[in-house]
Amino acid sequence: MALVSSKEMLEDAYKNHYAIGAFAAHNLEILKAICDKADRLGAPIIIQATPGTLKYLEIGRLVSMVKATAEKVKIPIALHLDHGDSFETAMKCLRAGFTSIMVDGSHLPFEENVKLVESVVKVARPMGVPVEAELGTIGGVEDDLEVEEANALMTDPGAASIFVKQTGIDSFAPAFGTAHGLYKKEPDLRFGLLEEIFNLTNIPIVMHGASGVPDESVTKALQYGVAKVNFSTELKVAFASELKNYLQENPDQIDPRKYLVPAMEAVSTIVEKKIELLGSSQRVAQS
Repeated sequence: MALVSSKEMLEDAYKNHYAIGAFAAHNLEILKAICDKADRLGAPIIIQATPGTLKYLEIGRLVSMVKATAEKVKIPIALHLDHGDSFETAMKCLRAGFTSIMVDGSHLPFEENVKLVESVVKVARPMGVPVEAELGTIGGVEDDLEVEEANALMTDPGAASIFVKQTGIDSFAPAFGTAHGLYKKEPDLRFGLLEEIFNLTNIPIVMHGASGVPDESVTKALQYGVAKVNFSTELKVAFASELKNYLQENPDQIDPRKYLVPAMEAVSTIVEKKIELLGSSQRVAQS
């Protein structure tokens, strides 16, 4: 089917205490593995791309690739800009056909962050495209941006309430203890803080840096408004590990149609586990 907005799927997840899996797709093989598995499970999903992925694939090629894949399945798929680094990047993605936008001004002073996000919402809303934004600083590595986990700044609930009201965003990404990339130790998630934010904002909450977060912590977060959970690192690790294993065992194999298949299957396994964990399986009516 055609690409859809992420707004309706997130609102349903928020209302019914499950979450939509938002999966980063860096190439065609990972994209196909994600979408085929979600289709078999009847799960709506979000395909994400960061500015780094846009640079790697080019926006037009990425959009064409995702649209063509979405047309082959029966589940709703939204195409989301993750950590959009500027107003200009957000506009390029809107013009190209993205159906969901995150603009990340979390590194800016509060008022500048608000101004940036407001400017994107003003353009995106008439187009029917929802906007996600972040307040606080999530640790770890995302593209070329690295924030030491010790320096991550937790989101202030009062500021979060003001931010959501002033910007008019559709979903909110707070910093409550998660981090991008691989964790050096088990993350210390601040569920009390998350609950306060949930009670004060009243919109779907997004968990960034979910790769490596214990399952029980992810499940607990769903009680406090988390309706979108982002996965990237675990998919890359699974893909690369299985690819390396296959080539080590089959050093003379040169056909990508052979050596990429087990890597795709490894991604598919991760996607199935995450969809079941989030409770989003069989949320799409089967025709």
